[in-house]
Amino acid sequence: MSISRHVRSLSHGEVVHDSALGSVRRLTADEFPLLQRLSIKRLQLQPGALREPHWHANADELGYVIEGELLLTVVDNADGVSSFTAGPGQMFHFESGSLHAIENIGDTPAEVIIAFSHERPEDFSMRAAFAAMSDGVLGNTYDLPAQAFAGRQRDTGEAYLLRRPAPAPVQGGTRFADPHRFDIEAQSPPVDFPYGQARVSRRQFWPALKHLSMYSLRIPDSGMREPHWHPDTAEMGYVHRGRARMTILDPDGATDTYELQAGDVYFIPRAYPHQIEVLGEDIHFLVFFDQPTPGDIGYRLSGSAFDAPVLAATLGMPVEAMPVLPFTANDPLIVARRNPA
Repeated sequence: MSISRHVRSLSHGEVVHDSALGSVRRLTADEFPLLQRLSIKRLQLQPGALREPHWHANADELGYVIEGELLLTVVDNADGVSSFTAGPGQMFHFESGSLHAIENIGDTPAEVIIAFSHERPEDFSMRAAFAAMSDGVLGNTYDLPAQAFAGRQRDTGEAYLLRRPAPAPVQGGTRFADPHRFDIEAQSPPVDFPYGQARVSRRQFWPALKHLSMYSLRIPDSGMREPHWHPDTAEMGYVHRGRARMTILDPDGATDTYELQAGDVYFIPRAYPHQIEVLGEDIHFLVFFDQPTPGDIGYRLSGSAFDAPVLAATLGMPVEAMPVLPFTANDPLIVARRNPA
């Protein structure tokens, strides 16, 4: 466990399930007390395995496929049913209460990083929901005799992962556009510099989003995520690749500087200033937010909002010693790193 209260390792998170079918690890507020309105899970599925049909009572779900080929089926409010596929670099979104299942239909293991819009998501499985009802009630529901359900399991716990007894019938239509899926890595990056890129899943590009969004952030060692904060927006990042260093300022004036590596998760409360430096190799972060359109205020633009005397007084410098800051009308989000880490 990291010595920083802002960081935990998802690779060493709570084991929810671990079997020959795959594994599920998660970080909620129980393991990561700083979390608010966000939590995270890593789902690994072997070929032929599926995350059983389930729904979340208090959280939307936003997933990013690291590897593998998935089939996702969802039952939404107002009789909406759809099935679609998702592969590496694609995302999916399910609203709170929507019944859904995730299946690995490929020949290799699948891995998915999933964020939730609550620090302690509550799950219901379809298996448990059926087990809670009597044979007679189910018989009436499906216009069948009660004995038709006599052989079912009656455990109201979750199995979590199941093996599909027959191959999934993947239809051609599952590859067409679906409002639950977003191909973020095929997006032309809205932020694109030689020293870093950001692709974004936010409401203006993906209207289905209501409580979550995500940035796919790639920065080489020639770039840096400028110091910034997010008004009314918390940030939870997953390190997919690379090493980085972050500094965060707390309201009491304390600073926390820590290093991150692959598998780590960090959390930044709403409006806390922070930045990201690359350490020696390219990084890829999945940066989740608790708003569909995250706010952002950067240091670069902030330096143009005030004149030199105000800035000098703020920084405790003589006016004549103040560096001439470049005028910035629009924050760049990523800046070039001309100084060593």
